[in-house]
Amino acid sequence: MAAVVVVGSLNADLTVYCRRLPAPGETIAGTATEVGPGGKGANQAVAASLSGAGVALVGAVGDDSNGAMLRHAVTGAGVDARHVRTFADQASGMAIITVDDAAENTIVTTAGANGRLSAQDVAEAGEVFRGARAVCLCLEVPREAVLAAALAGREAGATVILNASPFGPLASELLAAVDVLLVNAHEASQLLAGAPLPPASADDAAWAPIARGLTEVGAARAVVTLGAGGAVVLEGERGGAGRAGVERVPALPVEPVDTTGAGDAFAGALAARLAAGDSLGDAARYAAVASALSTTARGAQRSYPTREKVVSQQLPQTTKGGRPRLP
Repeated sequence: MAAVVVVGSLNADLTVYCRRLPAPGETIAGTATEVGPGGKGANQAVAASLSGAGVALVGAVGDDSNGAMLRHAVTGAGVDARHVRTFADQASGMAIITVDDAAENTIVTTAGANGRLSAQDVAEAGEVFRGARAVCLCLEVPREAVLAAALAGREAGATVILNASPFGPLASELLAAVDVLLVNAHEASQLLAGAPLPPASADDAAWAPIARGLTEVGAARAVVTLGAGGAVVLEGERGGAGRAGVERVPALPVEPVDTTGAGDAFAGALAARLAAGDSLGDAARYAAVASALSTTARGAQRSYPTREKVVSQQLPQTTKGGRPRLP
């Protein structure tokens, strides 16, 4: 049985590397072009598998060369892809990515077969939810499939993680079925009606209102990723005392080459460690290291580190002093 079930997208990534990102209407020369496996669901599944979890992926591809490539990539990483459906009349999803010399990127996706994934497809994959410890979701597939998967995960007693990306309105029914919301700073601000977020260096008191705000919209437990600033684990109430829990997670200092898929590396690693029984804070510390390491090589899945590489790292000192050990 899979410890982690991922329901999400599979995309062929067409990446163009360039000295700088083009301005609107501008044509510039690229320095290299690569085609590789991507898509938030597939990326998260591979990251979870490399982090040591047994993983099953539920998704969709087209009956084309990209679909074959995407299946080969996830199965090669140890992911169970039996419930990745193939649509003969639909192309596989694709992402067009530009990456500059500062490792910043722009991404445009076309859903392709991902847009055909349905609640019925999730229901037909019901066997993989039995015994699952964590269910990892994103928003690159139709909301009906996301909700069906969240409810299936809840029924199975798994920890349901929603990576709310690409961001859009979140129905209360979906949030009620989610145990951990994973967002970046921009997405957290959008969820809070544009409220500005404190900088990564802010103290716990500055983050407490954000924790309470997320609780009020239905996300009592959340992880906000801050790129090079690490992450913040927020819990609306700690120990039932009505106090906001704030735990800041340090970033691992690296020299980034390509940040594509770094958020997915975080999500998959987080799911793997939660499935292994870690606390949310411990899981986020591991995920932050996995995500940072993924930025040191080009591409998404091909840049993801193994569990052995993650645990070999020396973590930065925490705000409470000392250097925490990775699980």
